[in-house]
Amino acid sequence: MSDHHSSISGLTDEEAQEFHTYYMQGLVGFTAVAVLAHILVWAWRPWFY
Repeated sequence: MSDHHSSISGLTDEEAQEFHTYYMQGLVGFTAVAVLAHILVWAWRPWFY
């Protein structure tokens, strides 16, 4: 048996960490745009006031 442990995705640790960094940046960016859009829509036509 091989002593090499492979991940489910087939990525190395370094590749997985790099992917995670870019994924989190995209998630934060998407969330920021969504929050801004909600604020702008609230300013235009408030709901639940």
